[in-house]
Amino acid sequence: MAGLSALLVSIRHQAEALCTLQAAAAHHPPHSPPQPSHTQTFSASRSGTAWHSSGAAMEVSEPGGAQELEEERKAAEKSPKEEGIGDLYSVSPGEPRPERLTWPRLARCETLREKALRSKMSRIVEATSRLVQVEQSLLLPLLQQHPLPLHPKDSIEFRNICSHMVLQREGQQFDRDLHEAHQCLKAIVEKLICSLTAFPSDACIPVLSALRQIRQDLLAM
Repeated sequence: MAGLSALLVSIRHQAEALCTLQAAAAHHPPHSPPQPSHTQTFSASRSGTAWHSSGAAMEVSEPGGAQELEEERKAAEKSPKEEGIGDLYSVSPGEPRPERLTWPRLARCETLREKALRSKMSRIVEATSRLVQVEQSLLLPLLQQHPLPLHPKDSIEFRNICSHMVLQREGQQFDRDLHEAHQCLKAIVEKLICSLTAFPSDACIPVLSALRQIRQDLLAM
């Protein structure tokens, strides 16, 4: 009955880890610290330009200056590349505009990273839930008839990793914890498969089939 007691302990720790993972998955995964936005820089540049333009307008608003201001406005409409735009961008002819190519690409990379973390977290939550269900519905009745040597050490470690991971807000530590949780969960499933494979009984076939499917999904991450 030692194996049965060990399984009950393992299920309890895995269930606690599952609740922790579900709480973490309910929020957006941590992302990199926000980078300086080129849009903000560009807006600040435009604001500065608008301030100077406002000053210029005030200076030429004296009698006789309205006609000169109108001529300057028309000249700017005819040749926008020569009136201030070059100063705003400061790029050579033919060079890609940074605000159109470089910065949107960085934004997309951050979004893809967040999506990848969210997807991996969701799949680990699903695999953990399925493992607990298999242990409760299939493995627990089996161990009541055929005791097997099981140890809850990996399940305790899995719970601890998940508890530590949910406290992380950003940075590489969250990524490392998520990777360790994935590896620890895979180790739990593989050790169960190894124990059941060494036990010659047809009653193990449904459990083995379910565990191998979970392992396959974990390997595909």
